[in-house]
Amino acid sequence: MHAALITGKETVELREFADPVPADRGVVVDIAFCGICGTDVHAYQSGKDYNPAICGHEWSGTVSAVGREVKRIGEGDRVVVSIASACGSCAACRQGQASHCQQAFLSAVGRDALAPVHGGFAPRIAVAEQRVIAMNPGLSFEQAAQVEPATVAFHAVRTSHLRLGDTAVVQGGGPIGLATMQWVRAAGAGTVVLIEPNAQRRDLGLALGAHHATEPGEAADALVKELTHGLGADIVYECVGRGFAVQSAVDLARRGGAMCLVGLPEEDAPITVGTWLVKEIRTTSSLAYVREEFEMAMGMMADGRVRVEPLHTSTVGLDGLGAALADLASGVSTQAKVLVDPNL
Repeated sequence: MHAALITGKETVELREFADPVPADRGVVVDIAFCGICGTDVHAYQSGKDYNPAICGHEWSGTVSAVGREVKRIGEGDRVVVSIASACGSCAACRQGQASHCQQAFLSAVGRDALAPVHGGFAPRIAVAEQRVIAMNPGLSFEQAAQVEPATVAFHAVRTSHLRLGDTAVVQGGGPIGLATMQWVRAAGAGTVVLIEPNAQRRDLGLALGAHHATEPGEAADALVKELTHGLGADIVYECVGRGFAVQSAVDLARRGGAMCLVGLPEEDAPITVGTWLVKEIRTTSSLAYVREEFEMAMGMMADGRVRVEPLHTSTVGLDGLGAALADLASGVSTQAKVLVDPNL
């Protein structure tokens, strides 16, 4: 069996692995689709040594084998990758902080004991039983391969300071930004502004429910001031994932407003501390999610409150992964979410 790995800067290799077998408390999943994440693009651009399990962590598929101690999942079940449940015994759990369980976090970043030796850019993968969750029956495999990033955005909005009727700005119209924008609307924001340099992504954002979409820079500054009578946005979600965008998010917020950091920059972010202090900015940040949020997100995706189908702009096979990553890393790509079908 061959799996695609990002092995260096702008380097993708197909490597041979033995067919996976399940651990006693593990399962083997035949991958239907695996999404290309911003983390994969960063790894491709930088050549940094990411855990192999991280590259290709947005997948859906069908269980083809189960370990002897597995009770919850059976062969033939349609599943999506998720985070493990809180363990109940680590230091965080013992302090009543199960939402920040250390063991669950290790599973999310591919450092748990049963972390696979490759990600979902492969025909099959062996993972811990705790890492999979039954797909909502109302979702297709294509939709389910986008549950993981949609849940990242859901967690960000759920834990932010958004209030009913707020003027909310979303910086970045990639898959995370477009999902965040939809969750912001579903959560009751009064006015939603998408800031994105790519015209096609702006149009997609408007089609998915943004009230306004504009280019970054002076146009965005002017629009937000016009909509808020000069005050600034109540909350800004930073989904660009570039260092410069952190300060621009705070610049767009009003005094006493909030900023939610969702994008993960590779580089340090230069900030003007005085602006943060003068504005008394309330800040949240969101890296991942908790397991219960997968069920919540899937339910709202299945009933149409959040749509991921329009985000899926193309599908490639394993041999097309390198070209897809190069395109997404170019800075001028018109793609939103690219899915990899390892069976092509």
